[in-house]
Amino acid sequence: MYFYNLIKDFKEELIIFVDMDGVITDYDFGNKLDFKNKRPLTTNIKTLKKISELKKVELYILSICKKNIEIKEKNIWLDENAPYFKKENRIIISKEKEKNESSKYLKYKYLKEYTKEKKKIIVIDDDNEILKYLHNNLKEIALFQDSSLID
Repeated sequence: MYFYNLIKDFKEELIIFVDMDGVITDYDFGNKLDFKNKRPLTTNIKTLKKISELKKVELYILSICKKNIEIKEKNIWLDENAPYFKKENRIIISKEKEKNESSKYLKYKYLKEYTKEKKKIIVIDDDNEILKYLHNNLKEIALFQDSSLID
């Protein structure tokens, strides 16, 4: 419970953005578009559920997908496997709508708006390229690799 203990000891209010692919779901390179059948990563899901119960934490999904249809599939998957992510806190961005933008830029663009809030922002992702980009462009955000969720 390393990550949970770290979060519960924060004194300030927190907004935590969690990626889906590779963080709370198995990431299968050969079957990217079949999201509804992805294997849940139960250890991470349980840790995040416990974190979601902390009063000072707002928990969000921030995920990118290739096709619009995946937005529905990801929401169905969340309803079944991690329903504690409130529907209004699920930000799933389709590249079909943003064809010329990289995943790292799309996440940056969305998170940049949240840096205006007075709360501490934490991002959990498994993609080192995204984490590096955010580190270089949004210094005020705390970044964690998905492995931080595992004891």
